[in-house]
Amino acid sequence: MKKAFVLAAIHFSLAANLVQAADEALPPLPTPVSNNAVAMVRINGHTLIYSMMGLGAQKTWNAVTNDANALNLKFAKWTAVRAVPGLGRLGAVAASARQQILLFGGFVPAQNGMEVIVPDVSIYDPTALRWYRGPDLPTPVRDAVAGVYRDRFIYLIGGLSDRGPTNQVQMYDAEAQRWLAATAFPGPAVFGHAGAVVGDTIVYADGARKNPVEKSVPYIPSDDCWLGKIDHRDPKKIEWTRISPHPGTGRYRVAAGGSDRDAKVYFAGGSATIYDYNGIGVDGKPAEPSPEVFAWNLKNRQWELMGEDPSPTMDHRGLMVTSEGLVSVGGMGKGQAIVGVVTVLPKRK
Repeated sequence: MKKAFVLAAIHFSLAANLVQAADEALPPLPTPVSNNAVAMVRINGHTLIYSMMGLGAQKTWNAVTNDANALNLKFAKWTAVRAVPGLGRLGAVAASARQQILLFGGFVPAQNGMEVIVPDVSIYDPTALRWYRGPDLPTPVRDAVAGVYRDRFIYLIGGLSDRGPTNQVQMYDAEAQRWLAATAFPGPAVFGHAGAVVGDTIVYADGARKNPVEKSVPYIPSDDCWLGKIDHRDPKKIEWTRISPHPGTGRYRVAAGGSDRDAKVYFAGGSATIYDYNGIGVDGKPAEPSPEVFAWNLKNRQWELMGEDPSPTMDHRGLMVTSEGLVSVGGMGKGQAIVGVVTVLPKRK
C-alpha cells in the first residue's frame, strides 16, 4: 500500500499540460545540480522524469551527490526517491527500457584531481521503488551517449575510458541482461558528445576529441556528426554514415533527445569549450553555454534551427522530448553557475 501511494505521488500525465506549466515556470530541483543523469519512463499511462546524481553548487570534488528525484508536473512538486547506490558520480548516462531506468558508468572525482571511471550499471525499478545492480560495463566509460532500440537494446556510444576516448559501441540486451559488442563508429573517438536513437537510427554530434597538435591542451571540440542504421535482423550491426555538421560550432555536453513521433533528434545548449567539471576549460578559460537549439530531421536528412534558449545551459546528460516541448533539468548556466531550473523549450521555430 505504501509503495502504491509513493508511486502515485511521483506519477504525472502528459495531460498535465506541459505547455501551460512551462509558461508558469516549472518548479526547480530541490537542490541545484549539474551533470546529472536524466531519464523519462512511462508506466501505466503515466510519465515520470528522473534526475540522478550530479554536481552541487560548490563545484568541488566532494560536492558530487548520489541523490535521485522525480518531478511531478501535475502537482508541481519534486519527490525524493531512493538514492543511487554507492558514491555519487559524474559523467553517467541514463536510459529507460522495459519500464525501468538504467544508469551507466560515470566517474568519481578525487581530492588530488584524479578520477576513477566506474563500470557500474545501476537499475531502478519505479514500481518496486528499489535499485539493483546490473552486469558491469565491459569497457567502463564516462560521458557516453545512450539510446534505446525496440525497448530492449541500449546502445552506449563512445565515451572516455581509462585509455582515452573510445569509438566502441557497447550494446546491452535488457531482456537477456548481457552485454554485446556492436559495430564501432568510424569517426574520431569522442566523449561528451550528444545524440539519441530514433526508430532504427542512431544520430550523434560533436563532443571532445584528442588534440593532435598541442599536448598542453589535450582535447579540442569535434564537429563530427554521424548517423548509424541498425540492422533489423542483427541489432549488433550498424551501418555508419557521416552527415553534415550542424549549424554553428562543435560543442561539448549538449542536451540531446529523440522523438519517434517527430522523427527528429533535438539538441540544446552545451559549450564550445571543453571544460573540467568545475566549468573551467582545459585551456584555462571559463566555459559558457550556447543558446542555440537545433534538430536533425530524419525524414529530409537535414539540420533545422529551432531558435535560441534565453537562459542557456550546458553540462547536460540528456534531454526529454515530450509532445509539448523539450525538457532539460538543471545544468550549468552563465558564469559557470550550477542551476536547478527545469526548462521547457518549444519544438518548433
